[in-house]
Amino acid sequence: MHDHAASGTGHADHGQQPRKYEEYAYVLDFTPRGKSITVRGREGVIIQAIGEERLTLLELLGVQNASVDIGERLYIGREGRDKVASVLGRLEYNDVSQAAKNELPTIVEKIVIASEKRFVDYINMSQPITPRIHALELIPGIGKTYMMTIIKERDKKKFENFADVQTRVGLREPAKLVAKRIIEEIMGQARMNLFVRK
Repeated sequence: MHDHAASGTGHADHGQQPRKYEEYAYVLDFTPRGKSITVRGREGVIIQAIGEERLTLLELLGVQNASVDIGERLYIGREGRDKVASVLGRLEYNDVSQAAKNELPTIVEKIVIASEKRFVDYINMSQPITPRIHALELIPGIGKTYMMTIIKERDKKKFENFADVQTRVGLREPAKLVAKRIIEEIMGQARMNLFVRK
């Protein structure tokens, strides 16, 4: 019985990980009087955003006259949304505006820093994907040398934060490197996704 609950198949743990729905999204671009790309005939405050947890691009319908800012973290969960009327659907990278594409690196980095524990845990826990390639090597800027140092250091003591990784491994700005990988995944340039969950 114990295993059943832990595997997440039971009904009792509804709302626990893994969540199917995003709770928060960051604004990449918005149009006060726009037309939806994902839902035909839907018009209004159209917001292009990126989900905090699954890191997918989303189209949202804003509440009429709600003021939103680029980079703002909006609540999009199911109960008690104040600025978002509805989540219209998923967007592909090619669907979003040039302005949204331009904002993406900054906002993804903001998410990575805000969810630092999640990404540092990844650095602490990641394993080889095949005998020849380690999951760490899929992050831009981490080659064999850094990978070996990371593994050696995390065996001694788990990394506590990005600053710890930078100090002990000599890897500059790990948050930027992780953000870069996420953008490659969003753009569809990666053969496999480490962070973006479709």
